Amino acid sequence: MLTRIEEILATLVAFPTVSARSNLALIDWVEAFLTGAGFAVTRIAARDEPKAGLLARFGAGEGGTLFSAHTDVVPVEGQRWSVEPFALTGRGDRLHGRGTTDMKGFIACVLALAETLRAAPPARPVRIALSWDEELGCRGIPQMIDRVIPTLGRPDLCVVGEPTSMRLGLGHKGKASYRATCHGEAGHSAMAPRFTNALHLAADLIGALRAEQARLTREGAQDAAYDVASSTVHAGLLRGGVALNIVPDHAEVEFEIRHLAAESAEEILSRIAAGLPAGIEIAQTGAYPGLDTDPAVPAIARFAALLPEAAPVKVSYGTEAGFFAALGLPTVVCGPGTMDDGHQPDESIARSQLALCAEVLARAI
Repeated sequence: MLTRIEEILATLVAFPTVSARSNLALIDWVEAFLTGAGFAVTRIAARDEPKAGLLARFGAGEGGTLFSAHTDVVPVEGQRWSVEPFALTGRGDRLHGRGTTDMKGFIACVLALAETLRAAPPARPVRIALSWDEELGCRGIPQMIDRVIPTLGRPDLCVVGEPTSMRLGLGHKGKASYRATCHGEAGHSAMAPRFTNALHLAADLIGALRAEQARLTREGAQDAAYDVASSTVHAGLLRGGVALNIVPDHAEVEFEIRHLAAESAEEILSRIAAGLPAGIEIAQTGAYPGLDTDPAVPAIARFAALLPEAAPVKVSYGTEAGFFAALGLPTVVCGPGTMDDGHQPDESIARSQLALCAEVLARAI
């Protein structure tokens, strides 16, 4: 099985499905692969861009398992790779290439399992969901999620195969991202006090973000299972000004809120915005829900028993899992590799992790 997984992974890595590009060549290949394996496959086209996702099903009836993954990968520009990013390169126990860990290694394990089902049909249905643009803030899955149950039926369990070293991931924070537009007045810098400086407004906003982070750290909800126990706010981009001797009339700040299940982005944003001066407009640019799965759910407990380490973890990064959980599906994050290797030059995954993933998935169905 491991040899077959490596063959499939080599094919998947060779598709340069960076989020800024189309993923249709990969989707065409996977659709043909799954159709040939006996799956009923539904393609879901993205709105206004050349991308698509897939929903696939093998077997009839309710129950069974849904395996979910995204097909896009992060860029390689600006990184120093010692191997070709879009070709699979083996070095010892590790396989290198963009997406090997995040998360084409998991997809390869799922596809290798899929092509065995016709010869040995499982007792319950096996379902697959592949999305696009997860790396841009989960932009693809909202266009697919309402089609999942009508197309595939209701599974007993959804496994989102982001890299957890095959640990049982039961939670992550939700995220909302924003763009603040600061409106000032242009003027000569010699008379700067007479004009509203858009960068000063941006500084006021950043000060409010820092104050809210201090409040969240001091008295907000806490969950020690995360590396950072509180909800967080973060300013990542600041743009403004055209020349030193011109008072800037326009500035933008892009910031995010990553919130625990006990808090909402809306309530955190309302505190940030409450003390801001006039001239600042805040628009949401993206969001995805958090995950907070109950380990006592029978389907979760059964899956946990298949893992070498059943103790649950919560992951620091975001995933598409919260969208499936919002459908009422018991959902976990569990996949091969570690995010310490994701998004990095010379991204890689251990063959032993792929072998373990294949074993767990085969037992899970």
